[in-house]
Amino acid sequence: MMRAMIIGAVVAAAGVIGAGALFGRDYLDGMRFEKAMNHIGETNKADAGPWPQALETCFVCHGPGGRSRNAWYPALAGQPEAYIAAQLRAFAGEQRHNANMGPLARALNEEQIQRMAVYFARQAPARNEDVPAEAALEERGMAVIQARSCQACHGAGLVGKDQAPRLAGQGEAYLANQLSAFKTGERHDPTGAMNGVAATLSSDDIRAVAHYLARASPGHDDIGTR
Repeated sequence: MMRAMIIGAVVAAAGVIGAGALFGRDYLDGMRFEKAMNHIGETNKADAGPWPQALETCFVCHGPGGRSRNAWYPALAGQPEAYIAAQLRAFAGEQRHNANMGPLARALNEEQIQRMAVYFARQAPARNEDVPAEAALEERGMAVIQARSCQACHGAGLVGKDQAPRLAGQGEAYLANQLSAFKTGERHDPTGAMNGVAATLSSDDIRAVAHYLARASPGHDDIGTR
């Protein structure tokens, strides 16, 4: 029996060598391609389940890997897992309103929500846009943020913590729009904290805060780091 197995292994090895000699580089490239595709499939399953993946729809607006380069759409990369999951549930339950996000979120089950949250939370964040410096505006924005202790909820460097989102490096237009929505009550924070803070901001304050945050680095712990 052992002898037969050894002979079989030798024959199989000879077949591979013979095929390599016969078909040359094409055969070996095919083997490498198959191995690469298997690796991609395993990675996809680990990221967000088997293809097609629901999160690929997110890339259209939020950018590949959740790194948005559109100032009107928030970046999801590096957002806290708990925050992403909570917002998807809020869209699905109509506690938060958006014509696009509502239907998309309602189409997800809880497992898909969790997979999306895990995937985007572990992606490396990047600044949404390159915002030209305006020293006076930036100074005012920093003063407003520090006076209201935004770091207490949003973490050191405003890079997000628990169910509070990353603000650093988000698009300037998106940030201003969301602060205005909290101020008018169009968007509701379940804790009431953001509505209370935004209510104290003037239009100029909102513009300054959005400018400061858009220029902030999403990858540093120091609020003053650029």
